[in-house]
Amino acid sequence: MPAPEIRTIGVVGLGSMGTGIAQLAIEAGYETIGREVTDELGQQAHRRVAHFLQRKVDKERMSANDRQSALARLSLTTDLADLADCDLVIEAIVEDLGDKLALFSELDRVVRDDAILATNTSALSVTEIAASVAAPARVVGMHFFNPAPLMPLVEIVRAELSSDEAVEAAYAVGERMGKHPIRCNDTPGFVVNRVLIPLLNDCLRVLDEARVSPDDLDTAMTAGAGWPMGPCTLVDLVGIDVHVHASEALYEKLREPRMAPPPRIVAMKNAGLLGRKSGRGFYTYD
Repeated sequence: MPAPEIRTIGVVGLGSMGTGIAQLAIEAGYETIGREVTDELGQQAHRRVAHFLQRKVDKERMSANDRQSALARLSLTTDLADLADCDLVIEAIVEDLGDKLALFSELDRVVRDDAILATNTSALSVTEIAASVAAPARVVGMHFFNPAPLMPLVEIVRAELSSDEAVEAAYAVGERMGKHPIRCNDTPGFVVNRVLIPLLNDCLRVLDEARVSPDDLDTAMTAGAGWPMGPCTLVDLVGIDVHVHASEALYEKLREPRMAPPPRIVAMKNAGLLGRKSGRGFYTYD
C-alpha cells in the first residue's frame, strides 16, 4: 500500500521544540493545529513563530506574503478534540513516559483510525509509547533536533509494530519540511543520541580528570578533533537538564556506565544551572 497523503498536521505541546515543528509544518504548506494547555501558552508560541518568520523576511529568505500565508495555516487550540481530522499528529510534550502514554491513549480515542501518531521523544521507547494505543501500527517516532527549524536531521523511528505506510508517510513529511530524514529501528537513543550522549559524558568527565577549563576543553575538541562546536557549548545549548534526563533514560535501559550523567552536571542541573535557557551553565549568557 502507498503511504497515506498528509495534508493536516497536529502538534501537541508548543514549547521550543513543538513551536519549531509547527513552524516547519506551516512553511512546508501543511494546515497545522497547535495544541497547548492554555490559550496564553498557545499565543506565546504563535508570537515566536511569527517572530522567526519575520526574521526570515528581514533576511530576504521569505517574502512578506509567504509569511502571512504560512501564519494563516497555523491555528491554535486547547482541546485535543480539535485534532480529530488531522492526518498526522506529532507529540512534543515533556519527556515523561507516563505523560506520553496518557496523551497517546487520549489521542487514540480522538483522531481518525487512519491518522498517524508520532512522538518526538529523544530517549524513550517508541514501542512502549505505541503500546498505549489500540492500533500500534500507526505509531512512529519523528525525532527532530533542537532548534527544529535549523537542524537538518530528523530520525524516523520504526517501533516493533509500526507499519511501512506510517514510516514512509513520516519520512515524506520530513523531506517536505526540507529535512534530511533517516530511518532507524527503535533502540535506546536511536542513532545520534546513542553515539553522542556517551561521547559527551566522556568529554564532561575529562573536565575533572584532566583539570581543564570548559573553554579549553571546547578548544581541544574544535581545534584538535574538528568538532564544529565544543562539548560544553553544545550541552549548554541543548540544556543541561535535557542532557541529564536523556543520559539517565539511556543508562536505565542499557546499564552502560558511559551512559550515566557525570555527577558534575547532575549537580549543575539541581542548582538550576541549565545552560542558555537559564542564563548560566558552563558559560554565562546575557
